[in-house]
Amino acid sequence: MDSSRIEKLDDLYRKYAKGLYGYLLRLSGSPSIAEDMVQETFLRATVSLSFYRHEDVKPWLFRIARNIYIDEWRRRQRWKWVPFFDREEMTSPFGTPEQEAIAGETARELEGLLGLLPENYRTIIYLREYEGFSYSELEEALGLTSAQVKVQLHRARQKLKQLGAKEEFLND
Repeated sequence: MDSSRIEKLDDLYRKYAKGLYGYLLRLSGSPSIAEDMVQETFLRATVSLSFYRHEDVKPWLFRIARNIYIDEWRRRQRWKWVPFFDREEMTSPFGTPEQEAIAGETARELEGLLGLLPENYRTIIYLREYEGFSYSELEEALGLTSAQVKVQLHRARQKLKQLGAKEEFLND
C-alpha cells in the first residue's frame, strides 16, 4: 500500500471509528462485538476503497457497518432484543436534583421504548437523531429512496409515540 492510501485510511479511522463503535454498540449491546464489527467495517472499506466513487464517506461506512451487523445477526440465527443504550445513566452537572431525576427517568423510559422498536426503526432514529445524518446520508447509508427514508422515519417516530402512549396507559 502506498503512503497516501495509508494516510487516507488512517484519517477515515480517526474521523469515523468512534461513531461507528457507538452505533454498533447500540445495535449489538456488546462492547467486544461492536469493536470486532468496527474492525471488520474498516477491513471491508480498505478492500473496496478503490472502487468507491462517492463524495461523502460517512454514509458508506455506516452502510458497511449495518450490513456487518445484519450478517452477524443472521450468523447467530436468533434475535435478541437489546437495550438501545448499554451505559449507566449520565446526568448533567447543571440544574436541581429534581430536574436531574426527572430527566434521568425520561431518558431511561425513552431508551426502553427505543429498545422495543424493530432494528430498522432503531437504526433510522439513531442515525438521524444521534448521529445527525441528513436525509441524503440516510438514503445512502440504508440503501433507500428519499420517499422510503421519509416514510420509514415517520413510521418509526409514530411507533415510538404509540409505544410511549401504551406504556403511559399501563403505568396509570
